[in-house]
Amino acid sequence: MIVYRDGMDVLSDLLHRAHARNALVRQLIQRPPWALAFTGAPPLTVVAALGGHASVRLDDAGVAPVRLAPGDIALIGGAHAHTIANDPSTPPQAVIHGDRKHVAGGGGGTAGAHRSLGPRTYGDGLPGATIMLRGACELRGEAGVRLLRMLPPLAVVPAGPRTRAALDLLATEVARDEPGQDAVLHRLLDLVLVLALRAWCAGPEAPLPSWHRALADPAVGEALRLLHDRPAHRWTVAELAAGAGMSRAAFAARFRSMVGEPPLTYLTGWRMTLGADLLTDTDATVAAVAREVGYEDAFAFSVAFKRAHGVSPSAWRRRTR
Repeated sequence: MIVYRDGMDVLSDLLHRAHARNALVRQLIQRPPWALAFTGAPPLTVVAALGGHASVRLDDAGVAPVRLAPGDIALIGGAHAHTIANDPSTPPQAVIHGDRKHVAGGGGGTAGAHRSLGPRTYGDGLPGATIMLRGACELRGEAGVRLLRMLPPLAVVPAGPRTRAALDLLATEVARDEPGQDAVLHRLLDLVLVLALRAWCAGPEAPLPSWHRALADPAVGEALRLLHDRPAHRWTVAELAAGAGMSRAAFAARFRSMVGEPPLTYLTGWRMTLGADLLTDTDATVAAVAREVGYEDAFAFSVAFKRAHGVSPSAWRRRTR
């Protein structure tokens, strides 16, 4: 069932629906030279430097490595194999696939690269070591896909007082082993992720989708909020224009210019995102899902869904489950 959240902004709505799950948070303490390769990564990875400098490079995409100073955060959007190292030229000491670690080359001479130093903490722990945090998580459904489209394969958020405070709290909690610790870490990783996304979106060079840029416009931003607050409502362009305080023609032109598509086309796309996730996450019938997202009958919903996703609602449900 869709839960409506009156007054929630569009980015918050998307983050809520794409709520990260199966979060894995680890602290890495390594003395140079060091390099750890990660394969089989989930769709979203957060890497932060706490003490010392580090580099992050993608091993399966043509993206230049980035260098992290203390407090910087790297966001890896997509399940890219990547290497975290003191320098881009350092060969990996260990390869981590999921939560399984393999010493590079099969030897035993680099045990410090993956030795446990405590709960969720690995490395050598020697003086002069670089301290890193790495959090990896899955995003839920088509809302998660929309969120990932906002990010390039590798984005860097420079250190800031708000993100640093959240990182320090996460670093304090990651090495503890108390009841409910996984829940605490999951929520703190969510906080770091949201703060990092917001800081990155505010940057001048972020290649954001047109709808995000349109949020700053009072009229179009208000219309987007209305569509997200009540996606099942039988909206008309005239009603949205009235809510935005504009004439119908002026509003329609402004919305299309800023968002890149007409208001009702945007609404259909959002309804298809919601419908896809309801089909995956619930046992509701196709007819019930259709009504939840604003369609009077299952046939009309199925036609729109197949046009958007290339398969029928029933086929989507079988495939995603």
